[in-house]
Amino acid sequence: MALPRKSILYSILLGVLTQCSDDRGLGPTPAEDDRALSGGAATVFDASSLAFENPIPSLAGMEMDRFLAGDAAFAQVFVTAPAEVGHGLGPVFNQTSCVGCHARDGRGREGFGDTAPFVGSMLMRVSLPGANPAVLGGPQPVPGFGEQIGDRAVFGVAPEARIDVTYFEETRHFADGAEYVLRFPVYDIVETYQPLPGDALFSPRMAPPVFGRGLLEAIPEEAILALADPGDSNGDGISGRPNRVYNFRTRQTELGRFGLKANNPDLLQQVAGAYHQDMGITSPYFPEESTAGQPQMDEHQDDPEIGQETLDINTFYVRTLAVPARRNIDDPQALRGEGVFAAAQCSGCHIPTLRTGHHEIAALSNQTIHPYTDLLLHDMGAELADDRPDFEADGREWRTPPLWGIGLTATVNGIPAYLHDGRARTLMEAIMFHGGEAETAREFVRQLDRSDREALVAFLQSL
Repeated sequence: MALPRKSILYSILLGVLTQCSDDRGLGPTPAEDDRALSGGAATVFDASSLAFENPIPSLAGMEMDRFLAGDAAFAQVFVTAPAEVGHGLGPVFNQTSCVGCHARDGRGREGFGDTAPFVGSMLMRVSLPGANPAVLGGPQPVPGFGEQIGDRAVFGVAPEARIDVTYFEETRHFADGAEYVLRFPVYDIVETYQPLPGDALFSPRMAPPVFGRGLLEAIPEEAILALADPGDSNGDGISGRPNRVYNFRTRQTELGRFGLKANNPDLLQQVAGAYHQDMGITSPYFPEESTAGQPQMDEHQDDPEIGQETLDINTFYVRTLAVPARRNIDDPQALRGEGVFAAAQCSGCHIPTLRTGHHEIAALSNQTIHPYTDLLLHDMGAELADDRPDFEADGREWRTPPLWGIGLTATVNGIPAYLHDGRARTLMEAIMFHGGEAETAREFVRQLDRSDREALVAFLQSL
């Protein structure tokens, strides 16, 4: 299987990767300011369009070989069976590869299926009210649709539905009279291949960046739980709590830390779930081709379509993607914005600094990192609610997303789109959508004058 162009480039540069001195260069050295080391020893100083695609700088030998193999697996485009390479797509699916959703290991694009001017990379989760006892309290699948709508399909098979999205806008005002506009999405699920139940629950999702996840996986569980305050015992209005989710490997309930609602316990399960739900690719984790035991079956007797090794190398790739360094650390405006961020209590959920525990990959072990997340669930208010529970997460709760690298979104992925469904077009719009536990912080920002608002954005752009 041919390596993608990026992998070939890494192979050529492997011998000099740790000696580069330009903006695509090397990871941290003792002389670097610790504030810039967002990922500790797993930091790279790259502010280019490839900023999210770098390996941890210290990878070498067999680890680098596995990274390159995982890179190829992440870029693999799947096709209809039978085929010699990459067979097994569908029969229904949302995308044909991992990079189809996570372009340049970054954010997804707006739109669903093939109806946009380009192929969209959003997806729509679906379930019925109530919990699924088969997975110890997870979402209840919809017969014939499962937990995710496949809005694309292989030749000769009907997609499960077409999903259209339109927007309406609402103009609001900061305290100083300046206007801002929020964009609200409206989703229409049409042309279903069979009727959807009237009580079905839906949740649109846009793919988030995938770098730095090995570091998040290496944070000890007790450190995450120590940040939880479900009863708001300190009275600050912030009551983050953990999600408890089903691990398909251990068959036990464990701490959730990945996914927009912290609905996956580890990276391996997240990778396997993406193959199965997003591409229709079966694996040892999810060996069945059907959609909740209903139609849309693949007639080829080739399950599982990928083996454990493919899952492992793809997971290793995601686990060892480096974090881009923070920039402009001495810029007066960004420093002023950092103070605003703290004063608004944004750091009550977006915890600036955490520390990893022991990990078999040395660069992930015992690192002081700056992800700006607590990996906990928070009530984000009615305007961001999807009204769809996911294990212990209710319909108003979302996991705090990491903010590291957020200032490079436009550089890496073009026109930015923020929040779980991409509705926010700017960082300030994303802030002003916050409600629930973040309502006090949002109102603090709304009361700021223009210079402080600009400073806050400058700080976020530096991450």
